Amino acid sequence: MNKELMDALNVLEKEKNISKDTLLGAIEQSLIQACKNHFGKADNVHVMINPETCDFSVYAEREVKEFVEDPAMEISLTDAQKINANAELGDVIKVQIQSKEFGRIATQNAKNVILQKIREEERKVLYDQYYGMEKEVVTGIVQRVMGKNVSINLGKADAILAENEQVRGEEFHPTEHIKVYILEVKDTPKGPRIQVSRTHPGLVKRLFESEVAEVRDGTVEIKSIAREAGSRTKIAVWSNDPDVDPVGACVGMNGARVNSIVEELRGEKIDIINWDENPAILIENALSPAKVIAVMADPDEKTALVVVPDYQLSLAIGKEGQNARLAARLTGFKIDIKSETQAKESGDLYDYDEEEEFYEDEAAEEAENVEESQEAEETEVSEEVSEEETTEE
Repeated sequence: MNKELMDALNVLEKEKNISKDTLLGAIEQSLIQACKNHFGKADNVHVMINPETCDFSVYAEREVKEFVEDPAMEISLTDAQKINANAELGDVIKVQIQSKEFGRIATQNAKNVILQKIREEERKVLYDQYYGMEKEVVTGIVQRVMGKNVSINLGKADAILAENEQVRGEEFHPTEHIKVYILEVKDTPKGPRIQVSRTHPGLVKRLFESEVAEVRDGTVEIKSIAREAGSRTKIAVWSNDPDVDPVGACVGMNGARVNSIVEELRGEKIDIINWDENPAILIENALSPAKVIAVMADPDEKTALVVVPDYQLSLAIGKEGQNARLAARLTGFKIDIKSETQAKESGDLYDYDEEEEFYEDEAAEEAENVEESQEAEETEVSEEVSEEETTEE
């Protein structure tokens, strides 16, 4: 048993997460390469390694010749019979090769082959590990600020937080712990290149999954997210269990759950609304906290007209149009917001008060006509009675 080699392979397997079979394969290639460097060719060289004991042997298949022209491929009858007494001309003999026969250069090249294979496998293992973490949130440590980009250490690899993936106004300091969303992992000769983000809506979704058990187990589903990083986020949630309030589950007792997410996002406001299959109700919820009088939605054209009280117009639109903009992204509808007065003037909202006044006036006029008619009939009756009394006299 080759105990030293076995111990070395076990350490590499544990520390670098490279399988023992891969390492044994690298050793086999290195021995073949050493033979090639030593003898000039290695087409007839074979390596046998016992994976259980790590014992290995190297041999070359050489043809028995009377006159040897190529020592790497041929062997004389005399030398062949020293290995196998029954050897004859034309036979193929397995000749054992001792690694100590290799020169310094051949040994160094074999070592380089093993190291190169270890580096390749290490990069592959890292790539596979982080590629499987795409679209996930991880905690990293700020390494250094490189111009407008930030280097984030994720444990076994570094990631790049580009300028366009940073929230405006956020500052980072070395050794600071931050959560980032893994956007993309690319395989390069220098190892995996990892792009992360602090602005992606997926960051908010993953934070809710980690903080809210109901979201994590699928009881509460996040249907849609609209985000303006660093300022405000709107999320629409739906419960698959009628006994679970989706908004309440995400907010938590005294706002504990949502507040921890807000803190991680450094004060970014989060509006949580109920999802509804009815576009009109969904749009009304999305414009929260503004109150809505009416919503006229066209599902085919993906457009909607929303009427709000006059005093709620600025709240519905939001600062620089943010509330309306986020509501439009959240619902997928192009939303036109009008005040009650504007809607009535344009004819988009029917004025029920004017209609009532019209009917009231019409009813009053009709009542007046009836009253006049009754008075006229009474007058006629009185005149007829007077005429009859005069005639009788």
